[in-house]
Amino acid sequence: MKRWLFAFVFTQLVEVPIYRRFLGATFLEAFGASAITHPIVWGVFMFWGRQAGFSYPSRAISAELFAWLFEAAYFVVVLRPKPARTHAIVVSLVANGASLGLGFLAYELFRWP
Repeated sequence: MKRWLFAFVFTQLVEVPIYRRFLGATFLEAFGASAITHPIVWGVFMFWGRQAGFSYPSRAISAELFAWLFEAAYFVVVLRPKPARTHAIVVSLVANGASLGLGFLAYELFRWP
């Protein structure tokens, strides 16, 4: 649980500013996207996927695809005025790519989160 909490906070620190800057989301709107997807990514894709025997790369790729597309759809539904779908998809890709890449880097350098 502690590891998930650190990863969740790390994800929020990376993604919230991106969503606020490039989609004009409020803090709560930006926070809400990962607050929905992060437990699913860790609980369903990473934990249960491992229990089912899926490899780490297949679990990580599936989880990130889910988070990317769900968060893009979330912003199209939640934000007013609505962003263009293409814009939401690109910004979500940037935010999720940044948190994934920085997370991998932090893990390699510091074994954290």
